[in-house]
Amino acid sequence: MCGILGLLLHDASVDAAPEISEGLSLLQHRGQDACGIVTCGPKGRFFQCKANGMVRDVFDEKAIAKLIGGMGVGHVRYPTAGSSDHAEAQPFYVNSPYGIVFAHNGNLIDGASLLHSMDATAHRHINTSSDSELLLNLFANNLQQTGKFRINEDDIFTAIGGLMKQCTGAYACVAMLAGFGIIAFRDPNGIRPVGMASRSISSGRDYLFASESIVADALGFSEWEDVKPGEAVIITRSGVSKKRVAEHATFAPDIFEFVYFARPDSVLDGISVYRSRMAMGDALAVEVEKVLKERNIAVDVVIPVPDTSRVAALNLAQKLNLPYREGFIKNRYVGRTFIMPGQQMRRRNVRRKLNAMALEFSGKNVLLVDDSIVRGTTSEEIIQMAKDVGAKMVIVASCAPPIRHSNVYGIDMPSRAELVAYGRNTEEIAEAIGADLVVFQTLPDLIASVRQFNPSISTFDCSVFTGEYVTGGVSEEYLRQLESLRADNVRNKVTVDSQGGSHESEVGRGNGFRNGENVVASSGPINGADDTVGLHNTWNVS
Repeated sequence: MCGILGLLLHDASVDAAPEISEGLSLLQHRGQDACGIVTCGPKGRFFQCKANGMVRDVFDEKAIAKLIGGMGVGHVRYPTAGSSDHAEAQPFYVNSPYGIVFAHNGNLIDGASLLHSMDATAHRHINTSSDSELLLNLFANNLQQTGKFRINEDDIFTAIGGLMKQCTGAYACVAMLAGFGIIAFRDPNGIRPVGMASRSISSGRDYLFASESIVADALGFSEWEDVKPGEAVIITRSGVSKKRVAEHATFAPDIFEFVYFARPDSVLDGISVYRSRMAMGDALAVEVEKVLKERNIAVDVVIPVPDTSRVAALNLAQKLNLPYREGFIKNRYVGRTFIMPGQQMRRRNVRRKLNAMALEFSGKNVLLVDDSIVRGTTSEEIIQMAKDVGAKMVIVASCAPPIRHSNVYGIDMPSRAELVAYGRNTEEIAEAIGADLVVFQTLPDLIASVRQFNPSISTFDCSVFTGEYVTGGVSEEYLRQLESLRADNVRNKVTVDSQGGSHESEVGRGNGFRNGENVVASSGPINGADDTVGLHNTWNVS
C-alpha cells in the first residue's frame, strides 16, 4: 500500500514542494518505508529528493528548498513487491520519451510476462524489481510509439489505454511530463483509490491528485472527485481533460481501505470512511450479542485496539449498552505494526506502541474490538498484555471477517502461511492468539456497512476473505511465487538504510540506478528537459 500525490499550481513561479511534502505527511499512514518528491521547474528541468524514512525526516527545510517548480509528484511507500532497497523509492523517472516522472499505488499480477516484453520487444531496461518502474516503462514505450516530437492529450490517452490493455492488476498512478502537466489514471476495476480536487486563486486554479480526500481538505482544495475506474485525467495550465480509456469492467474498490487503511476523515468513492466504520460497529454488535448469548457470557467493558477500531468500538458499545473505555495508551512515535517488516519487529513494537492500564482490565471480562486480525501477532501480544494486568476473560471482536487468502493488489499480506486464520476455524484462531473467544464480522454485514453509503457500487474486492480475485489471472503458481518473494525470511535478508539518508544518483541505464547498488538521487536537478514536451532528458549528477 502506498500514497500518491500530484500538484499543479497555476502560478509556475511558486514552488509546489512545500505543499506536496505537507500532503505526503497526511498520507504517511499509507507507507512508512520511503518517500519522495520530484518537481518540474523552469525549462522542464526536474528536481528530486527521495530516500528511506518518514516524510518529516526526509523533507526538512533544506531539502524542500532545493525542489524548484510549480508542479510535482510525491509518493510514500511500503513495499509489497520488490525489496525495501531505497533504490526503489518513488517517484521513478525515465528520460525517454519527453521526460516522465511516475508514482504508483497497487500491484501487477502479470509483471513477469510484461518484464520479458519490455526487454525482448521494447528493449527498455527495468533496473529494479518494482512493478511501478515496469508500469512507467510501459507508459513510456506506448508514448514512444507515436514517434512525435510533441505530443497532445489524445496521444497520452491512447498510451494509457494501451497500458490498461497490457496490464492486469490494481493500480492508481500519478505521472508528470516535463514542461507539460500532470496525469492520473486508475485501473479498470478501480481497486486502488485516487481522486482530484481544485482550488481557486486570483489568477486561475490549482489542481491536486491524491490517494485520499483528506489531502484536499487540509490543503484548502475543494470539489473532490474520484478518478473513475479505467479513466485518465490530464491537467495542464490550460485546463483539464478526462477520458475513459479502458473497456468496461466490474467496479470493485478494495473494501480493506474502509476497514483499515484509509484515514477516517477521508471520503473514497463517495463513501465516508468514518460513517462506514460506525456502521461496521453497529453490525458487529448484533453478531457479538448473538454469540455472547449462546455462550452465556457477560461482558464488563468494551475497549478498542487503537486507533482504527475506535469508531466501530464506540458504536458497538452504545448499541450493546456497555461501558466504553480507553484501556490502551498509545505511543504515537512508533509506526503501524501491520506494515513493519518481519514478525520479530512487529512483535517487539506492539509493546513499545501500546501500554495497558490495569485499572480498566483488572478482574473484568473485556471485549477488545479490532479492525481485523491479519497475522495475529498484534492480537496475541495485546491479549497477553490485557491478561498480564488482570483481565479475567478477553474476548476479541473483529470488524472484518477471517482473512484467509493472499492479497495480490498491493496490501502486504501475501503469504497464506502467515495469516492466522489460514486453515483454522474460529475456535482454533482464538486458541492461536490466546483469546477466550473471537467473534468475526460476517462478510455480508461488512459489505452492507460500506455499500449503504454508495449503493451504486455493486461489488467490492473482498479477495482476502473469499479468495475470489476480480481481475482474474491469479493462479496457484502466481500465489506461490508471490509468497516466496514476500515471505518474512526473504524480506529480512534485505539490507535497508533505516536512517533514510540521501545519496547522489549515478547514471545507469533506464532510470539512473545501477543494478545492485543502493543509490538514490539527492535533492537536485535532473537536467536536460526543454519547456516543450519532446526533448529527451538525461540525469545530471548534482
